[in-house]
Amino acid sequence: MEARLTDQRDDERTGPTVTIAATPVQISASSARPTLGLRVGDIVRVRSEREILATLDARGELDALPFMPEMLRFCGKELTVDKVAHKLCDTMTRSGMRRMHDAVHLTGARCDGEAHGGCQTACLLYWKEAWLERPGDAPPGETLLSDTDSPGVTVAGLRARTRRRSEPGDEELYSCQATELLSAAPELLPFRDLSQYGRDLRSGNVGVAAVVRAILVGLFDRLQAISTRVLPRRFRFREGLRWGFIKGSLTRTPTGYTDLQPGELVRIRSKREIMSTLDRNLRNRGLGFEAEMARWCGTEARVLRRVDRCIDESTGRLLQMKNPCIVLEDVVCHGAYSANCPRSICAFWREIWLERVAPG
Repeated sequence: MEARLTDQRDDERTGPTVTIAATPVQISASSARPTLGLRVGDIVRVRSEREILATLDARGELDALPFMPEMLRFCGKELTVDKVAHKLCDTMTRSGMRRMHDAVHLTGARCDGEAHGGCQTACLLYWKEAWLERPGDAPPGETLLSDTDSPGVTVAGLRARTRRRSEPGDEELYSCQATELLSAAPELLPFRDLSQYGRDLRSGNVGVAAVVRAILVGLFDRLQAISTRVLPRRFRFREGLRWGFIKGSLTRTPTGYTDLQPGELVRIRSKREIMSTLDRNLRNRGLGFEAEMARWCGTEARVLRRVDRCIDESTGRLLQMKNPCIVLEDVVCHGAYSANCPRSICAFWREIWLERVAPG
């Protein structure tokens, strides 16, 4: 999927304007709101529908982050903080890491795509701290709003905002948290900003070993990038490849169909076997294979579901896959080679990359 920058929009949010990569971005003064100071493992309760709607603007957003209809089913429930979402990797424009403010991921709270054409990507949802409360702060069901407070948007408005179409007859495009991440996190977070690694530790996102690994891998990849620019090919270490050393060479990639079904046990093929199916862009039939996925090679997992449709986060198009992908149980990106990005994106696998494990 090709990536592109999201379109600029007129913005009603208030706050100072900053320029990032020559693009003016409006940042709201979220620091004026009280924060919960959440860490991994903390128990929180999702606020009531009415309380959350009151935090949103007319677009159904808070700090440019949409609150989606799929999130309403969690209102009133107590959940555990899975990761503190203080940063994220940019999978659209590949600009690197970006800074996010006052947001967390909650365990088990993934998007089911119900309001987005049945998208099966199952993204881990972003929750602003303003949408959460600690269970001891107020009795369940007790609202902090007065009778005169009114929502900034209705539930019907949230559903209407999931789709956008310029003119009648135009292709229907979708809008969700994934498509709007560049707006919600406009500030680039340089690799050299050491504060992010301290935040990783303080929040409980990762331990010391993971932080050291992230720094070393980041340094290695930057040295490799320099070597590809200044050194002749024969002097480059491992051909100048990034850590993980994934390489493809095909011009036309093979396909495989084994009709894997949910619950079946499979073994992920070796890195060498998978690389033999990739083109020079590390893709098989348009689906990319990355170093983070190679960490799972040789392991066994159960098929969670078959995926035949997903939203292209760069364009908002709902893609219908000619070659369905496989999602495996508990096989997600841990950000080990991506500065410990906490997004926990579900990996998509081609069937040709997997082999059935015989019963017994």
